[in-house]
Formats: sequence, structure tokens, C-alpha cells
Amino acid sequence: MQTNIHAALTIAIGLALSAPAQVKTEVPPVVPGAKPVTVEHIRVHGTALEGNLEGDDVDRDVFVFLPASYARDKTRRYPVVYALHGYSIGAGQWSQEIHVPQTIEGAFALGAQDMIVVLPDSKTVHNGSMYSSSATTGDFEQFIAHDVVAYMDAHYRTIAGRKSRGLVGHSMGGYGASRIGMKHPDVFGSLYIMSPCCLSPRGAGPADPADQKALEAVKTPADSASLPFRLRTQLASAAAWSPNPKKPPLYFDLPVQNGVVQPDVLAKWAANAPLAFVDQYVRNLREYQGIAIDVGDQDNLRIDAARLHDVLDHYGISNAFEIYSGTHTSAMADRFQNHVLPFFSRNLCSGSKCQ
Repeated sequence: MQTNIHAALTIAIGLALSAPAQVKTEVPPVVPGAKPVTVEHIRVHGTALEGNLEGDDVDRDVFVFLPASYARDKTRRYPVVYALHGYSIGAGQWSQEIHVPQTIEGAFALGAQDMIVVLPDSKTVHNGSMYSSSATTGDFEQFIAHDVVAYMDAHYRTIAGRKSRGLVGHSMGGYGASRIGMKHPDVFGSLYIMSPCCLSPRGAGPADPADQKALEAVKTPADSASLPFRLRTQLASAAAWSPNPKKPPLYFDLPVQNGVVQPDVLAKWAANAPLAFVDQYVRNLREYQGIAIDVGDQDNLRIDAARLHDVLDHYGISNAFEIYSGTHTSAMADRFQNHVLPFFSRNLCSGSKCQ
């Protein structure tokens, strides 16, 4: 399936956009003279997701945004930015929260170089893949770093080299950009980490016996859907970080079982925390042309975001860090247009010298 008009994006994801989880963001004004980008809604097969025990779809929605020049210049190749959505939403809903294509068009009109922007979907049964590698959910880390990138290089006029690929994400997507970025400098050349979640090792979870009972009672996707946000994140984290192929029907272990904390499960969760494993990937991080981190001053995640910045500074790894005025979600659209895309414009390689 492939369409190429603005309206198609709204039609394809319209029902999802009315979901209660959608947040309001400050929308930058339309830039006069901005040229319309082309929106294509495609499906990408995730070889890395095949056989996942959760039954998550291995054919994923992906939204591709092509600059106006793409249709005119049939020989030109472009750098690509891969943008990862957060927890509880998919790529379609996030596209509305960052107000694409308007913000992409605005960035180009304000001077950012033309590039392709790609929003892959990684929503799962429990509302988020954590962009991790798990027998339960499938290997979403490899899905992003290999399957989606390989598809784009095979079907679009990309510059197929790491120096011309950027990776950005917000919240769970910021975690994904951190995790995937540290492990795959052979694929991506610049990183932008927006309000990243989940950087520090997590605790055992809800201490309230009622909450724990509710988690342990979940047996089906419908059961999961009835839980509040904070409890569903526990299920998503367990599916991503403590999979258990021998434990149907959900195929994961919770960090508290029958009221008893499970240290081995917590150790697995800690092993997936970027602030716990970043020291192992210092050499990889030095490979990046540019690294940026930002977070709102009213966002509880600012503490760990600052810690990641401090670690990079400690190792002498060049990175830009900004605490801006805003909440976790209020400035996403403005940041995407006026900070994220200009950052990649400065740092991604374009032109024949990159090919």
C-alpha cells in the first residue's frame, strides 16, 4: 500500500488520532512559502520480528516524508532521518503530535537541507516495544537498525551510508535512540535524543498489593488494555527485558511475583538501562558526527537526561545538551522543526561525496 498526498496520512491513521493518549503540543506557525512534502504510507516486513511469542504484527506501518525536490530531480539521493515514537502511541499518532508534514516543510523552508524523514511504528500488545531485542516481542532493535533501513535503501533514493543516516526519538523513542545508537554506529552517523525515558535501572515496580495483583491477573491483550498507563509500562518492560519462552500466555517474568522481589529479573532490567551499559560503548559513541540531547525543564526525565550528558562529557564525547522551557510533550513540534531537523541538516552528509 502506498499513497502520496497529504490527505492520505490523515485517512490512514485517522481513527488512531482520536485516542485519549494523544497530547497537545505547541505548533510552530506555518512558514510562508514552505513547499509541500510528499507523504507515503507503506508497510515494511520485519524479518527481525518473525516468530515473536506475543503475536505482534511483523508487517509494520511506516510513514515516509519526501522533500519537494525528490519528485523533480530523479537522480538526486538524500540523507535519511529515522524518527522513533514514544510509549503508548504509534507512528501515526506521533506524526500528529510533532505536526508533520507541516514541521518538516517549515524546517526546509527555514534552511534545513532536503532529507527524507521516516517514522516506523513499534507499538505492541502492551503499547510499546522499548526498541529492544526479545523473543517475546521480537527484535525491534534490529527491525529499526536493519529491516527499515534496508527497505528504505532498496526502495528510495537514499544515500546508503552511516554518515547520511540520523536517528532521533522521543521518550521511549529517546531510549531507543540511545540504545540503538550506542550499539549501531555502523548504521547511523548522528543521534538526537529527545526527553529519553528508562535510562536508569528500574526498581521492582508497584509496592501496592492491589497493583501487583492486577498485573499478575493479566492473561490476554484485553486484560492489558484495561490497566492504567503506569501498570501497562510494567508489562511492556517485562516483555522487552525479561522474556520467558517457557511461561505462556504472556511469555515474560515480572520483577515481583507472589509478593516476592525477583533479583534475577531486576538484573535483566538493569542490563537494558543505557546509564548502566553506556561505558561499554564509549568507542562506538566516538564514531558519531553529532550527538544532541534535550529535555523540558518541567519533565521529570531531565535528571537522567542530564546524567547521560554528564557521562558523555566525562569521556570527552562531544554532545549538545539543552534544558528548554516545557513539559515532557509540550514542545515536541517546535523542537522537531527548529532544532531536530536543523541539527541533522548540519551533521548528515549529503551530495555525491557521501555516496
